[in-house]
Amino acid sequence: MKELNLSRSVYELVKENPELQEILAELGFSEIKKPAMLNSVAKVMTIPKGAKMKGIPMEKIVMTLMQKGFTLSGAMPASVSVPDAPAAAPVQSDYRTEQLKAYLRRLGAGEALESVRADFVKEFGDVEASEIMKAEQELMKEGTPITEVQKLCDVHSALFHGSTREEKIANAEKEVMASVQRAKELATKKDYGNKKELAAALIAIPGHPLHTLTRENENLETWLKQAQEKLTAGEESGELLGKIRELSVHYAKKGDLLYPLLKVRYEVSGPSDVMWTVDDEIRDELGALAKATLYDAAWSERVQAVLKRAEEMIYKEQNILFPICAVNFTEDEWFGIYRDSKDYADCLGVAGETWDEAEKQRVPAPTPVEGEIVMPGGHMTVEQLTALLNTIPLELTFVDADNYNRFFNEGPKVFKRPGMAIDREVFSCHPPKIEPMVRAIIDDFRAGRRDSVPVWMEKNGKTFLVTYMAVRDKERKYLGTVEVVQDMEFAKAHFQK
Repeated sequence: MKELNLSRSVYELVKENPELQEILAELGFSEIKKPAMLNSVAKVMTIPKGAKMKGIPMEKIVMTLMQKGFTLSGAMPASVSVPDAPAAAPVQSDYRTEQLKAYLRRLGAGEALESVRADFVKEFGDVEASEIMKAEQELMKEGTPITEVQKLCDVHSALFHGSTREEKIANAEKEVMASVQRAKELATKKDYGNKKELAAALIAIPGHPLHTLTRENENLETWLKQAQEKLTAGEESGELLGKIRELSVHYAKKGDLLYPLLKVRYEVSGPSDVMWTVDDEIRDELGALAKATLYDAAWSERVQAVLKRAEEMIYKEQNILFPICAVNFTEDEWFGIYRDSKDYADCLGVAGETWDEAEKQRVPAPTPVEGEIVMPGGHMTVEQLTALLNTIPLELTFVDADNYNRFFNEGPKVFKRPGMAIDREVFSCHPPKIEPMVRAIIDDFRAGRRDSVPVWMEKNGKTFLVTYMAVRDKERKYLGTVEVVQDMEFAKAHFQK
């Protein structure tokens, strides 16, 4: 029998099981047969979500899929009870998961580690570390705070050797990733080879995201050790700490580009959620310490502690996060991460390098749904785009390269813009005394002498900022002018507090 994980997207399930497309269409998901729908909405839609939207009873879907030879797993709506499949195997893993969760809850409730460990080792001498991670993930889904799950690392150290708590946890985390990989290889019958070798190969590519992140870590590690030495010697370390705080950009790239992809596309949620929380704690603590005015022994102790956490995070990235990304992410996904990385400032003394192979790749256009407008940043319907432009708290006017009014957003306006002025030359909309100024601004924009002209004014007792901006394409070709009118009373009220 074939397994369908109902937590995965319809797109993924159909790609793996082509016959599922016809089955879903017969159940009432008629749009699934449209390529545009399959390649867009289906990528973010699960079967339970689609059933709710279409009003199709999940019981009917479950029964049909089981009759077609599928076994079901993953997120199941609470209202649905799945009938027992014929000759179903005992659910031993679920029972073990519940037992493991019980041990984790005991630790979270404050019971001594040795007490829990004694029972744990007696009953679970052959446990896989990936089973522990699964139990942790289920606890988080049930509402256990991530900060509490972090404390449960001690259960890992109960299984593995090491002379210190840090070594035990480090060894445990390495084993978690190793056992996760073993489970994945067993399930997919696919040999991924050595994770670290794969990660090392990517790190060796100049400009590759892992190459850049690793170089940042190398500099950060050096600065961390220098700062720790200065603190130990009682020397001033403010400049170094300022440089170390640039790790916030490094962490932001992980948080925006790596963690969500692991969690949503590959369902690796536990490790990334916990590491993300630690990232935030390190960044926030460094920020709080930078604002301190008393540099006493307590302050120094806090600095040493957070520097140690940052050092441990480097180890976790290089030995856990980067290898698991290397195993899972496709080349196209790395190309996308590389392109998006350009939006972030250089940090930790590392300038972004060019990844030649990625530069040769065309940026894939978003897959549109019928009736949508496709743009480099995404796609939306005319209704959505109109509502968006009308929601922005600005008065917008677009004048094309031939000096004709082409667009006004809707709504009440300080400067009236009659609909009849559309397709009329912009100069005809201004009184004779203003027209020379408007012509001069547009001529400067067209010639490239200026890109923006701000004008502050008072009208009806309120302060407004009117900004004229040149609209250009990526090659700097002039396409027109946009006029933006913004009510600035909110700023006056804010700064007068």
